[in-house]
Amino acid sequence: MNLPSSRYLVCEGRELHLTEWGDPGAPLLVAWHGLARTGRDMDPIAAVLSRRWRVVCPDTIGRGLSQWSPAPHDEYCLAFYERLAVSLLDQLGAEHCLWLGTSMGGAIGLKAAAGRLRGRIRRLVLNDIGPELAAPAVARIRAYAGSPPAFATMAELEHFFRTVYAPYGWLPDEQWRQLTETSARRLPDGRWTPHYDPAMVQQFEHHPADYDQWPAWDSLELPVLCLRGEHSDLLLAATAEAMRTRGPRAVVATIAGCGHAPALNTEAQIGLVERFLAGEPGH
Repeated sequence: MNLPSSRYLVCEGRELHLTEWGDPGAPLLVAWHGLARTGRDMDPIAAVLSRRWRVVCPDTIGRGLSQWSPAPHDEYCLAFYERLAVSLLDQLGAEHCLWLGTSMGGAIGLKAAAGRLRGRIRRLVLNDIGPELAAPAVARIRAYAGSPPAFATMAELEHFFRTVYAPYGWLPDEQWRQLTETSARRLPDGRWTPHYDPAMVQQFEHHPADYDQWPAWDSLELPVLCLRGEHSDLLLAATAEAMRTRGPRAVVATIAGCGHAPALNTEAQIGLVERFLAGEPGH
């Protein structure tokens, strides 16, 4: 059975936790999670893709087992996350990589591919994210992420996650349990709460234009696959269509039965990503 390893690196002076899958000598695939999530969300797809690639799944600063920022005003933003990504690749000894990013993780990949990692990111998969976000969806995410609730039991926390992340689409019971257990932390009073620094939502207050990335998009010159949840309220259909005709002219695939964002846990979703990353005909 393919099992991951866990390690820590200091990037830009901050300790990042990584989950690694596959042969360390294989070509690198960076799989970066969404705003209020952790790298363990990538377990289902990483377990499959690691048959071909070395899959590294970071916990962003302030999430999961990575260090919380002592300077949230300055460091919870795409520019700092991009710097973390550069340091990560350099320390992993990878000149080039493939990039798979869900939501915020995709936005980091977009920014880096157009900026500090231009030419080093060879293929980019954006999971329900683009160069423009729908404002009502951002407000929805800020509402639940900025004030994480706390629960007496793990079962109550799992119920919360099942409700908030229902747009992920179908997950079997064991994946809901794993999602809950890998993104939970205890508060001093013993209750359970999601495993991230609530200050990370200051990104939207202090860096309000962070996710406006059309100039970066239009400058891209690499193959891009955009997965859009059929019912996504964050990546609107019109935005995805513009991504198909502007800049790198992405391949856009609609994922049925999902909103924001597809969980990347079904054979169909994983196969779509794998074929694109491998550069198979038609991709």
